[in-house]
Amino acid sequence: MRKLIAVGSVWWILTCVLPVCAQQIDVAIGGGSLTAPSPSRTFSGLNQSLSGGTYAGAGGDFLFKRHIGVGAEVFWRTQQGLYNSQLPYRPIFWNFNAIYAPRFKKHVAAEIVAGAGAETIREYGVVSHCDNYGNCSNYINSTHFMGDVGGGFKLYPLRGLFVRPEVRVYLVRNNVEFNSSFAIRYGASIGYTLGGGGK
Repeated sequence: MRKLIAVGSVWWILTCVLPVCAQQIDVAIGGGSLTAPSPSRTFSGLNQSLSGGTYAGAGGDFLFKRHIGVGAEVFWRTQQGLYNSQLPYRPIFWNFNAIYAPRFKKHVAAEIVAGAGAETIREYGVVSHCDNYGNCSNYINSTHFMGDVGGGFKLYPLRGLFVRPEVRVYLVRNNVEFNSSFAIRYGASIGYTLGGGGK
């Protein structure tokens, strides 16, 4: 949770500082699903796959000269999954990206992103975990560094309002809880453009 607060704080600071020099600001909410290699059997049992589930999230970006900018996003599984049919868990993916967003026509723009962030796996249990300050929760986190690449197309049906089909490829370092360090999130976002695009 603290890392999500940190990401949210950085994103909030960026929304207060960068708009001064940004030529375009996009904000969006979205959803989709995740696919990854199938589970595999090992000597210790079944190796869990990250595939499946519905993911929701939000993000934003700031574009500067020549359609280049920066962005951030966070996506999480909306319902807990069962790890090896026993332990409830929820993956959360958050990242910061460089973005290139060329405009093709008045109502169509592309988006190519690449960046870094982390995958956080929340494992839920019936036992509360407390820190030295008395803050307690019913989950523990396992966080791994990741890189991501992806893209999408922004379709503008009305002025600054856009619909964006999108895909992200996540490459997670030391993803020991799952059978692969590779996952693909696909879905769509609905958002709004302030400034240069969508008009």
